[in-house]
Amino acid sequence: MARTVCPHDCPSACSLDVQVADGRVVSVKGGDNPYTAGVICAKVSRYGERVHHPDRILQPLERVGPKGSGQWRPIAWDAALDRLAGAFTEAAENHGPEAVWPYNSGGTMGLVQRDSIHRLTHVMGYSRRKRTICTSIAIAGWSAGVGRVAGPDPREMALSDLIVVWGGNPVSTQVNAMSHISRARKTRGAKLVVIDPYRTGTAAAADLHLAPRPGTDGALACAVLHVLFRDGYADRTYLAAHAEDTAALEAHLATRTPDWAAAITGLTVAEIEAFAALYGATPRSYIRCGFGFTRTRNGAVNLHAVTCLPTVTGAWQHEGGGALWQNAAIFNWDKTLTEGLDVKAPGVRELDMSRIGAILADDPDALQGGPPVRAMLIQSANPAASAPDSNRVRAGLMRPDVFVAVHEQFLTETAALADLVLPATTFLEHDDIYGAGGHSHIQSGPALLEPPGECRSNHDVIAALAGRLGAAHAGFALSARGLADATLARSGWGGLDRLEQERWIDAQPSFAESHFLTGFGHPDGRFRFSPDWSALGPRAAGMPALPDHWAVSEPGDAERPFRMVAPPARQFLNTTFTNSPESIRREGRPTCLLHPADGARLGIATGDAVEIGNTRGRVRLHARLAEGQPLGIVVVESLWPSAAFSGGRGINALIGDTPAAPNDGATFHDTAVWVRAA
Repeated sequence: MARTVCPHDCPSACSLDVQVADGRVVSVKGGDNPYTAGVICAKVSRYGERVHHPDRILQPLERVGPKGSGQWRPIAWDAALDRLAGAFTEAAENHGPEAVWPYNSGGTMGLVQRDSIHRLTHVMGYSRRKRTICTSIAIAGWSAGVGRVAGPDPREMALSDLIVVWGGNPVSTQVNAMSHISRARKTRGAKLVVIDPYRTGTAAAADLHLAPRPGTDGALACAVLHVLFRDGYADRTYLAAHAEDTAALEAHLATRTPDWAAAITGLTVAEIEAFAALYGATPRSYIRCGFGFTRTRNGAVNLHAVTCLPTVTGAWQHEGGGALWQNAAIFNWDKTLTEGLDVKAPGVRELDMSRIGAILADDPDALQGGPPVRAMLIQSANPAASAPDSNRVRAGLMRPDVFVAVHEQFLTETAALADLVLPATTFLEHDDIYGAGGHSHIQSGPALLEPPGECRSNHDVIAALAGRLGAAHAGFALSARGLADATLARSGWGGLDRLEQERWIDAQPSFAESHFLTGFGHPDGRFRFSPDWSALGPRAAGMPALPDHWAVSEPGDAERPFRMVAPPARQFLNTTFTNSPESIRREGRPTCLLHPADGARLGIATGDAVEIGNTRGRVRLHARLAEGQPLGIVVVESLWPSAAFSGGRGINALIGDTPAAPNDGATFHDTAVWVRAA
């Protein structure tokens, strides 16, 4: 049995014990890391299916027919890298270096294998990739009040008397969080409240499920804040010591009553009052904020409003109290070597990864007035399936004047549209180190298997490409283990020997620092009820000065009366697991969830074929009528590959790429659609 780490950070970066025999994975189980505590999701426990899948790409492939035709021939690695380097050089010579756009995402979250592509970008002056798919909206919303992307140790949920899972579904996406929640429920009689627009697996397990309309979380939070001040739950001593703008907040909230919020959220006044009283009366209340906040146009405003709750009650003071979105800031990574930050020149544009469709369509706004993108290397990403406005993304990738190389484990939708496909290792076949968003442990992920066929790691491909392009940097000359060792040392965590000897390093700061008793992350150490949104991004115009409901969702109308939410399916999480036969079997087929009354009005029953559409396109799937979600909401759990849909287009074809405030971001839960019987 060997120790490693799940590379997907969902945001758990689970410790894994992997049994290998005769070069094959025998079993994958949860490790004994204090956060993982032996619990992992079913999809990762089946990772051997992916590693040994017969459809793995095992040699470089060169397109010989039209793009997307599926006509390939093998090509030697040297020839493939020469061709890729030539395409980059040609694009740079004809249009400038910013015409080259290396693109990656979260296929692996290891520091070495994920970040090496940025080193090449910075050395060569290529267009940078702005990371907006998953986190930019929530980073702004959390930072607005708290000032630092960190918070109380998530293991403290086991010591809470009330856990509020707001905008997340850990039963599907972060299953070990449920272990700590369950411990609190069993040992302390803690209550679990889930706030989510539909009845998720987590909501089904809760003591109380509140299902507000999508994008109305800010209204709910404001009404709860109103009750906290009205009914004496505000800790005024704590507020005087730790917060700014309290008087302005209290005056502002005078009109944000439960009646006001009920009209916006679709919840009843009684539901809002009951939750507010429960929260206000429970000092050890822990709000676990999910990624739902980072999927709507007003998500930053909504998350900021939620972080105001533990500030008004002073819950941050208590063990098992406060709130957490992510813990990324606690690791203090020095990424000089992994990302080449020492050669990152000012003035080079940073292109929004969520707007890849617009960028490849030569949209001047998306290109920021710069040159068109004419060459790409895509690693650890599948934007043809996972990016918004996917019809436009596919059209851009298929342009004959855009050279696309994809470094992948499978012939994904994106790889199928490429000029060149390079075979990639899985996390069990290369070395790396990992932090986590959802816990405090630094872990090592050593290679446990030899790469099959001619597969190469991200780092090795980038280093070989750098040599052909004349890109010089110390990071290219180091092995993956060497980069890991140096990065740990530069970040103050010793080196790889220490990490491997200790098995993990717990980076959680002291209780006082984690609970912001030594100060929030602003220069004066105080929480901000009235944030400076303009300091958090260029799209702050119109954002409310104080917590509020900000009505900027994609407008519906008589033609598109439904609001669509597209959360991850339990067996998929992202497109990584859509190659697993067991995951596909368990999910069945693409399905949309409708309230029974909506189904009756439309003449749709469970199992019926339906179409969902808007001005961007239409998709066909099957209906399931489900209680526990508001009227007028349709939920499509994703990410199914497009081929699973009748018509061959996935759900992201309907989702727009309009950037969110204040610092861009993809809004997968903020789409106006029509629904019809097929």
